Amino acid sequence: MRALAPIALLVAASVALGACSSGGGEKVVTIGAAVSQTGRYAEEGEHTRRGYVTWEEWVNGEQGGIEIGGDQYRVELIIYDDGSDPDRAAELTERLIEEDRVDFLLGPYSSALVARAIAVAEERGMLLVGGSGASETLFAQSYQNLFAVLTPAGSYTQSALKALAERGAESIAIAHSDAIFPESVAEGARRWADEYGLRVLGVETYAQDVTDVSGIVSKFRELSPDVFVGGGYFNDALLFVQTAKALGFSPKAMVLTVGPTHPEFRRELGPDANYLMGPTQWEASMSYRDEYFGSASDYAETFAKRWGGDPAYQSASATAAALALQLAIEEAGSLDIGDVREALRGMDVATFYGQIRFDETGKNAAKPMGTIQIQEGDVRVVAPASSAVADLVYPVPRWDER
Repeated sequence: MRALAPIALLVAASVALGACSSGGGEKVVTIGAAVSQTGRYAEEGEHTRRGYVTWEEWVNGEQGGIEIGGDQYRVELIIYDDGSDPDRAAELTERLIEEDRVDFLLGPYSSALVARAIAVAEERGMLLVGGSGASETLFAQSYQNLFAVLTPAGSYTQSALKALAERGAESIAIAHSDAIFPESVAEGARRWADEYGLRVLGVETYAQDVTDVSGIVSKFRELSPDVFVGGGYFNDALLFVQTAKALGFSPKAMVLTVGPTHPEFRRELGPDANYLMGPTQWEASMSYRDEYFGSASDYAETFAKRWGGDPAYQSASATAAALALQLAIEEAGSLDIGDVREALRGMDVATFYGQIRFDETGKNAAKPMGTIQIQEGDVRVVAPASSAVADLVYPVPRWDER
């Protein structure tokens, strides 16, 4: 077993006295997660970790714990750093189940890591509820113990491409990483392009740890698509924008996954972030609300008070996943995995994150995907119309006209 990250040692030590009760007879439910704090998913993983911790502090503070059969159970999280490594995620998932004896699992960030974690969890009959891992391939495996609150990856670009087609866009080019989540995004983009009458001029795949996309950008510059779709992660999005500006690639719209919704993305790019579009699972301006965290904006305020900054949608997804698990435990009135699984299967609840209703595969069948555009440095929802707070700017100015 490799050495644990410091955060893991601190949290694990706090629960070493026992998973179900502690010294004074206090009832405890332990929930584990392997979440990236280092490696290529560190940025997204930190947002995920903060979302889980926000829920833990809220449920223990505001709710007095999880109510199970008339008793209050304090929540203790065990969070390990998986280093953005699928093998490490699998190893830590096994540790959480076999050594830490957690009652339930929350998921890692990224479909590749969720795939390894759920394989271990499924083999051991352990429930895993996640706010990340959107690839449809995860839900085609007949897993009985995987539940995810987020909209699947194939729908990430639907509202964006529909809105762009309605504004006159006629063609797109797509680039995506060779990981399972971006592949699902790209497959969905091709499907929505066909549905909305957009010609696909080119599709390019690149390595997960890409550092140079100049070849792809140069090729697409010659193709001159109206819309560029980039399916990847935070660092990929930054790289494509920086390279596009440097090489004079100026499509009428750029739709990028993961990056545009992050405050760090906008700080890194400054004014160059303006007009970029991206899919979003959640924004504080959306009209969602519940009896737990209140409205979407109320949740954002709660998060900001704790962390000193606005939540990315990965944080909201993580909190929503933990909330769904809590509600299922309370509905079951038990820590029995079979009872909680059945409660998850029957769940249909409005939350600050949107409606949560799991289909037979474990994915959320009730929540649409939103699209944002950065305008004057702010993230604004522009699609679908039911969630929009601003008009879509299309076509956008060329780099040399901004």
